[in-house]
Amino acid sequence: MTVKEYNKSVEEYADAVYRFIRADLKDEERANDIVQDSFEKLWRHVSEIEYPVVKSWLFTTAYRNMIDIIRKEKRMVPMESEYEMDRVHDSNYSDLNEILHIALERLPEQQKTPVLLRDYEGYSYKEIGEITGQSEASVKINIYRGRIALKNYIGKIETVI
Repeated sequence: MTVKEYNKSVEEYADAVYRFIRADLKDEERANDIVQDSFEKLWRHVSEIEYPVVKSWLFTTAYRNMIDIIRKEKRMVPMESEYEMDRVHDSNYSDLNEILHIALERLPEQQKTPVLLRDYEGYSYKEIGEITGQSEASVKINIYRGRIALKNYIGKIETVI
């Protein structure tokens, strides 16, 4: 890859990688750090990576960095109490976007990441499998289970609106 292609990849993919990571972490600063680290790694391997695979490579690298950070934090920070995780939304509350984000946070990582990549970023099952290291069949199963869990948490749309 040339320097020009590297700069083009920064312009084209930095925002999408940031949105993807921020959706999982809910922390702008850490998301920015992960994106910066991913592009730094890309720069170090610029001569080895071909431009057509840059997008997938960046998402995979950012995802793995995020997982490493999450694993480190789980060892250091106590988990939320079961009571806090089981909070349900107020039936009179009508901010569907916030309810959806709360529901997404409840999903296990193996379901949340494929759902976000498929529904928010528009990746194919094959691309999601490459990014997450799951088989295409596992990706489909995790997306299905994640969507069912979201549907069960949110309930009927009429109760939310």
